[in-house]
Amino acid sequence: MTRAAVLLVSVFAALSLAVPPAPAQTSAKPLTVEAIFAHGRLIGSPPEQLTWSPDGKHLTYLDGGELIDLDPGTGRPHVLVSRAKMTPLGGADGSERDRDHRQRYNLGSYFWSPDSTHLLFDSSGELWYYDLRNGTGLEIGQSGMAAGDDPKFSPNGEFVSFIRNHGLALIPLRTAGSPTTQVAPAPSPAANNGQVLLNGEVDWVYEEELDVRSNYFWSPDSRHIAYLQMNETNVPLYPLVDLLPTHATVSFQAYPQPGDANPDVRVGVVSAHGGRTDWVRLPFQAGQDYIPRFGWVDEKTLWIEVLTRDQKHRQIYFVDPSSGEGRLELEISDDKFLDENYDVSVGDGNIVLTGWTSGYNQLYLYSYNKAHPTASAAKLERQLTTGDFEVGQVYKVDHKNKLIDYASNQGNPLDQQVWEVSFDGVSKQLSAGAGFHEANFSPQGEAFADTQSTLMEAPVMSLCQSAGKCGVFWQTHALGPYRLRAPEQLEVKAQDGAILYATLQLPEDASDPLPRASVPLIVNPYGGPGQQSVADRWSDSLLFDELLAEHGFAVLHADNRGMSGRGRAFAQAAYHGFGPVQLEDQLTVVDDVLDKHPELDPKRLGWWGWSWGGTFTLYAMTHSDRFRAGVAVAPVTDWRDYDSIYTERYLSEPAVFPSGYHDFSVVNSAANLKGRLLLVHGTGDDNVHIENTAQFVQALIEAGIPYDLQIFPGKTHSISGPDVRTALYKRILSQFEQYLMPPVASASPAP
Repeated sequence: MTRAAVLLVSVFAALSLAVPPAPAQTSAKPLTVEAIFAHGRLIGSPPEQLTWSPDGKHLTYLDGGELIDLDPGTGRPHVLVSRAKMTPLGGADGSERDRDHRQRYNLGSYFWSPDSTHLLFDSSGELWYYDLRNGTGLEIGQSGMAAGDDPKFSPNGEFVSFIRNHGLALIPLRTAGSPTTQVAPAPSPAANNGQVLLNGEVDWVYEEELDVRSNYFWSPDSRHIAYLQMNETNVPLYPLVDLLPTHATVSFQAYPQPGDANPDVRVGVVSAHGGRTDWVRLPFQAGQDYIPRFGWVDEKTLWIEVLTRDQKHRQIYFVDPSSGEGRLELEISDDKFLDENYDVSVGDGNIVLTGWTSGYNQLYLYSYNKAHPTASAAKLERQLTTGDFEVGQVYKVDHKNKLIDYASNQGNPLDQQVWEVSFDGVSKQLSAGAGFHEANFSPQGEAFADTQSTLMEAPVMSLCQSAGKCGVFWQTHALGPYRLRAPEQLEVKAQDGAILYATLQLPEDASDPLPRASVPLIVNPYGGPGQQSVADRWSDSLLFDELLAEHGFAVLHADNRGMSGRGRAFAQAAYHGFGPVQLEDQLTVVDDVLDKHPELDPKRLGWWGWSWGGTFTLYAMTHSDRFRAGVAVAPVTDWRDYDSIYTERYLSEPAVFPSGYHDFSVVNSAANLKGRLLLVHGTGDDNVHIENTAQFVQALIEAGIPYDLQIFPGKTHSISGPDVRTALYKRILSQFEQYLMPPVASASPAP
């Protein structure tokens, strides 16, 4: 349930105070489920995988099967690698799960060489080395030899490394055409006494919950590689069953649930030519604690971040690989849980990281002994940003020029702007215009690609220079035929006085005013930690909200306490609280809109959500009798079924907080279900396993409660693809039309 996993389901809506209503139009093309989902995104296909070359002279992206090069000086695009040349570089499409992971975690499919003259294409694990000077591509090694994940160039450009068969391998590029040149400095041994070892490979739970994208790193001098070894021998396995073939197949996923053994991890350093691995020794609880980030301070020193299992202590160590001994440089602690951004930047005598010690997530600067990194502990120099706002992603840390580029909602909790701060603490805003900005900075200079959107404006992509001048290189006009209306912005006070932001989309007024209690209301929150869904940012979910409004429904979105973007106290409302506080806030907002809008029918309320939002649907419908219909997509129904890292962050281990695991797991309240429920799940979901839905169905059967069920064979947590998305959203629309649209007097009573 990371940010990436949840955003992909596209179920959020938001609005800024600055967004005016869309101008009225005399005619508009009606929205349909097919128009929104059946042919890809209605807004079109924005450029994908924006990547700067190391020399800063190229900004490239994928568009329509071609690799486009945007000249940073002129802003003019041209084709760098044509579709005709890209096609032979393609390999197999990969499995449904592989495609989903590459999209969900934004894994790159091409990489620039350090000298900016070559590209490495990764097509579902098949690696092609492409020479920009002569326009030719070479499959590295003999056929299939270099098939693997997480490819990287060494800093000197002489090697390409990758993960193959769960171990670390590489190919010297000077002999890339030879079938015998592959080197395996850290291969994963065959199962020995039942051991399952991953050398440099990222497992599911680290990728999903710690946002780990790589577990190995080259030393600056290209002589050594530091890698994380994950021993998953004691981690329980979950069977993922493919029911579509005539003979069903089973694959097993290492998946630690709350209280289970976690992967036992350690960091080692090996020569690029192979040989003995030197292992680092740290005060670390095997099979318990985590190593979310690590890297090189210099060619002779490692830095390693350790996170305790209860996620209350975050430690940075500096280590001499030759001795394996380390020094604790700094530690950050919290009595509930830490903010889940574990990124660290180390270099040139400084450490930059974020934390919410002050009450909001802010930037901090530490210094260390550059000449002798392990000689003494790091020193806190200063808190670089201060205020009642949140620092988001840190895009770039320039240790040489002592500058940091980052995202922040400073000035408006519903916006995100791009900022820069010096190591002296002097900051300035780089982006311009209301809404939500995301940046991609050049490694050289201050140029950056800016993706800007608002609730009512689809993303616009611009190339911006240091002087603040930006030129648009992509925008869509596909929404022109449709009339999208801005929802109403709401601010409601929670019981503790905190402001809850919300949006309400009403049907278009056929009469003014609408008859009393004539409009059914659908509540569609996410509600869980790690997300801010009400913001001035484009979401494709606005289209489905408008479609529901065209069918006569009102749609409500609200952010409750426990969600992110509003500071530590707001987020930590979720600590040992997965239901009561969140439902209280949502009902507070519902009551507010019912009071202000008498046209809404309090007896025809619906609720739907996905992932944590799906769980929230079930919690609401089993802890309130106010909702006549609901849809729960891929819900967690028993928190003992979800993964250890995410769940224990908020609920501790089951042995520590057994009452919470019982009370907040909706499978234990299934007998109290009110209203008509549609459950939706993909059988290939490797995030929220389908056992959750199966267990809830069993509880409903035992309670004698009818339900509706929609299964998507083989589909993962995202339930992606034009055909299945069309089927899913048609089913959601049908559910609410059947059980909410008839007036209460003539409708069949809810079970």
